[in-house]
Amino acid sequence: MASDATPLLEVRDVTKSFGAVAAVRGVSFGLFGGEAHALVGENGAGKSTIVKMLAGVHQPDTGAIVIDGTAVSLGGPAEAQAAGIAVIYQEPTLFPDLSVAENIFMGRQPRGRFGRIDHAAMKTATERLFDRLGVRIDPDRPARGLSIADQQLVEIAKALSTDARILVMDEPTAALSGVEVERLFAVARTLCAQGAAVLFISHRFDEVFSLCQRVTVMRDGAWVSTDPVADLTVDTLVRYMVGRDVSALFPKEDVEPGDVVLEVDGLSRHGVFERVGFSVRHGEIVALAGLVGAGRSEVVRAVFGIDRYDEGEVRVNGERLSNGSPRAAMAAGLALVPEDRRQQGLVMELSIERNATLTRLGKLTRLGVLTGRGERSAAGDWADRLRVKYGRLSDAVSTLSGGNQQKVVLAKWLATAPTVLIVDEPTRGIDVGTKAEVHRLLSGLAAQGVAIVMVSSELPEVLGMADRVLVMHEGRITAELGRDAATEEAVMLAATGQEAAA
Repeated sequence: MASDATPLLEVRDVTKSFGAVAAVRGVSFGLFGGEAHALVGENGAGKSTIVKMLAGVHQPDTGAIVIDGTAVSLGGPAEAQAAGIAVIYQEPTLFPDLSVAENIFMGRQPRGRFGRIDHAAMKTATERLFDRLGVRIDPDRPARGLSIADQQLVEIAKALSTDARILVMDEPTAALSGVEVERLFAVARTLCAQGAAVLFISHRFDEVFSLCQRVTVMRDGAWVSTDPVADLTVDTLVRYMVGRDVSALFPKEDVEPGDVVLEVDGLSRHGVFERVGFSVRHGEIVALAGLVGAGRSEVVRAVFGIDRYDEGEVRVNGERLSNGSPRAAMAAGLALVPEDRRQQGLVMELSIERNATLTRLGKLTRLGVLTGRGERSAAGDWADRLRVKYGRLSDAVSTLSGGNQQKVVLAKWLATAPTVLIVDEPTRGIDVGTKAEVHRLLSGLAAQGVAIVMVSSELPEVLGMADRVLVMHEGRITAELGRDAATEEAVMLAATGQEAAA
């Protein structure tokens, strides 16, 4: 990259405030053609605001967005698209009942005689786009049923169809398996080789170091540094992001487990999981590990009563739970922090305080009336204990960063004083500093005697936090590993079915 080269995109001293909250404060960096450039920072650092300014959703209060050396005004998503910017979000937004080709050319369909849509031309153009990306997806296939990975590739093809030269990828790998991540990275490298620029937002350091050439770090809305990846280590990057050393990312306390509190015996759901059995003791953290699609989330949903199972039983303190009854599970002391916090854990239109108290509304009423003061007091207490960063408790929970939304989900369930806490992907999509806080919280709860079932796709998290690891493969538990025996190799062997085959 020549020192005198003009960036394709330059963020030049931009600021953005929402009321009294300064989300971005004087941030500058450049993005060159042919490079993948990482933008990293803790949740709340201002990354999402930068992305929304590039997407035309927000406009900077001061400063400028510069493309090819010329300052541009991005008054909306259409203007950002016309300027050659495309944003690929963590959760694609395709029309499920339309075909892949129709999604790519929505609003821009090629026309034939008499102004009718030329479906053949649209299919041919879609095939050319996928050939350029080096992937194979049937253009006529409905979007419904596509994996998240394939949906993201459709979004990238859509961006290429509009001649986008600047691709912003916002946490694109959060829900992908290792193989899917590699395929996405191969596509990104192909685009860079063709002269495009990729801005990559991720909390996964291994991905940043694998894909990107430079890294820009933000903290508390401000620019901290921009450096070549080759000049950085993980420890340096963490220190830049959080302003301190995170020496104990997995602060696991040694706890002597108590009596068995949760027993799952012969649980089966036809076609999903089969003969799953395990137990968890007071003060113990048991992790369910395995590859995407192994059935881990489905098992914990069945244990909590969201989904019914066909065979087996679940017991808490020796008492059998009703099948398919979350109410019975909660009454027995179970709590479930779900995998998808936005769709399953929160009501995004409601306030922070209402979301944090949803599980306790009955206890906060007086003569059948819910008082705002009581709700605010209860929510504020948990927000302070979990160090949630927010403007006002009455703000919609959608205004919070991902990590702070996760803390609100945790607050909602911890307020029930659970005996058994089930956490599904507790640190997905949150920054390293917040991860350490969540891990410290889980360790502290275990020390207080709470039994914890943790589903996680991050091996370091599994190995760093679990007292025992249960590995699943194709709906079955293929290995049970104690803390000393749990290694990356042992877990991956069992997760791919090799241990069972052996």
